[in-house]
Amino acid sequence: MSLPAPLGVTLVEGGANVAVVSRNATAVWFCQFDGDTETARIPLTGRTGDVWHAFIPGIGEGARYGLRADGPYQPELGHRFDPSMLLVDPYATELDRPFAYHPNLGLPRREASDTAALMPKAIVRRAPPPMPRAKSRPPGVIYELPVRAYTMRHPGVPEKLRGTVAALAEPAVIAHLQRIGVDIIELMPLAAWIDERQLFKLGLANAWGYNPVTLLAPDPRLAPGGMAEVRATLEALHQAGFRVLLDVVLNHTGEGDDLGATLSMRGLDNALYYRHAEDDPGRMINDTGCGNTLALDREPVMQLALAALRHWARAGFDGFRFDLAPVMGRLPTGFTPDAPLLRAIAQDPELSSLTLIAEPWDVGPGGYQLGAFPAPWGEWNDHYRDGVRRFWRGDAGAAGDFATRLAGSSDIFAASRTGTSRGVNFIAAHDGFTLADLVSFAGKHNQANGEQNRDGTDGNYSWNCGVEGPSDDPTVRQNRRRDVGALLATLLLSRGVPMLTAGDEMGRTQRGNNNAYAQDNAVTWLDWAAADVELISLTSRLMALRKRHQVLSTDRFLTGRDLDGSGIRDATWLRGDGAEMNAPDWSAPPAGVLGLALYKRGDHIVLWFNPSRDDVEAVLPPPQRDKAWTVEFASTGGQPILTGLRLTVAARSVVVCGEGAL
Repeated sequence: MSLPAPLGVTLVEGGANVAVVSRNATAVWFCQFDGDTETARIPLTGRTGDVWHAFIPGIGEGARYGLRADGPYQPELGHRFDPSMLLVDPYATELDRPFAYHPNLGLPRREASDTAALMPKAIVRRAPPPMPRAKSRPPGVIYELPVRAYTMRHPGVPEKLRGTVAALAEPAVIAHLQRIGVDIIELMPLAAWIDERQLFKLGLANAWGYNPVTLLAPDPRLAPGGMAEVRATLEALHQAGFRVLLDVVLNHTGEGDDLGATLSMRGLDNALYYRHAEDDPGRMINDTGCGNTLALDREPVMQLALAALRHWARAGFDGFRFDLAPVMGRLPTGFTPDAPLLRAIAQDPELSSLTLIAEPWDVGPGGYQLGAFPAPWGEWNDHYRDGVRRFWRGDAGAAGDFATRLAGSSDIFAASRTGTSRGVNFIAAHDGFTLADLVSFAGKHNQANGEQNRDGTDGNYSWNCGVEGPSDDPTVRQNRRRDVGALLATLLLSRGVPMLTAGDEMGRTQRGNNNAYAQDNAVTWLDWAAADVELISLTSRLMALRKRHQVLSTDRFLTGRDLDGSGIRDATWLRGDGAEMNAPDWSAPPAGVLGLALYKRGDHIVLWFNPSRDDVEAVLPPPQRDKAWTVEFASTGGQPILTGLRLTVAARSVVVCGEGAL
């Protein structure tokens, strides 16, 4: 007897229960394999609603299989059934090899030949017990990490492990993570992906993994040991004191547009799994910019997404960052925070307590939803990114917006009443310029991507310190180094949750490429031999400073009021002469220095930001009785001159003064 649940292949006594969702198919088969040789094709004869199911005797751990489905081939109605196309089970948890694009995978039914030899086979695995997760702690500093690029050239990683999840458990890798002082490791996507069709034509390869085919199985290139490798690495990272998030792509799959490959969901039921235009059921909706959009408001698709999240959570992940997250809240009428999938996550006992972070934009209508996700979701804050960049670039009138971003972006997140941790602050991420390139290139240089430099954003708010690209001029190099130090300091001194992209703490470059998804090579692989050890040290000191002063990371918006009867306001914005900023000061062109005095229960510090090209004198507020100001940090690495209340703030730098006992 077979059952319609659970979905996928579940080992039971004597064999396996197989259950597959397809609303419009006329037949579904379970196909057993020995290598690429199909040894059995067994029809799923049971049907309960949209679920096809059967008991398959003799199936055990390690068996290899695929699926086939038949039904109408009517692309104009969204149907693309073709039993010659071998399909990967959407609920597969392990694959025997990576996906590799081939033109035959996208042929129409009348031209197609059997694709079994071109396709990975799923491997039957028994579900292991859930792994313990790290203890819940207040939000910390996130470190966005691409597994392959991070470890491919790491000298402390054995060559056979480079580029894999297992490499992250190596002592040398963990030692670096502990040295810089990050709290949360965010792994870029692990789910098995396929290279985009255009990359195949160009001879390039996807370096990021944002093109998944299956949502539960790790890519064999990243985790050749399957989920066991992932679980072991998470356990090692947890033991080292880190929490770990996973970047997940639930908005589209690598099956692409109407000309794309048939690999899994398209062959099982294209009309069910993907969104199509209501007035043209053959036209795929492309709210993702990747060719297709998963119909996450439909029950079977939503349940697949939830199953994927539970699967990774049970492996030990402490939360998720969601790529193009507005798709998760899309209905035919548009985005709503009350969409079925968002509600289901909020009500799920395994998922609701995890860290959840949205990339709150996609390319569909009404796709920009920053601030619209339900509490307590965190959200990538591109207003922070752009406001900080414009301030340090020297744009006129940027000081007011810079101050708002530094203070936690209350204009975006205060209405949620959940504090500054809703906003994930970043200046650079995997998508865009690196921190070093931000101050070295005034424009993008994406020629290596094969699209005549048309891809990637032009809104970079970047600058080059006088020379475009690499320079041997010592003055240019010093100016860039100062700017990177000031940007790092700004990020780690801001209210909200800082996110640092791996390698930016050691000066990584992508040679001006701001869309390096197609560069699985030395452009994206971190060059550990060229790491800037002084910049790493600066980052480490900033992390320690943030942890030492709770006033920097308090999850509360600033009020400008005395909150504890001390007579000191929680925040005061200062001009260089020590006077409080007034309305005309905010609208004036950037000049001199901007100060912020912060106070919380005896923790009193002043942050000074000097975006000018000249050293500037700043006047500190009078200290409390029996206390004095000292310089605790300078982004230039030197020791600023402090005479009484007068402080010299170096050009293009950030200085932190702390109040201590005499």
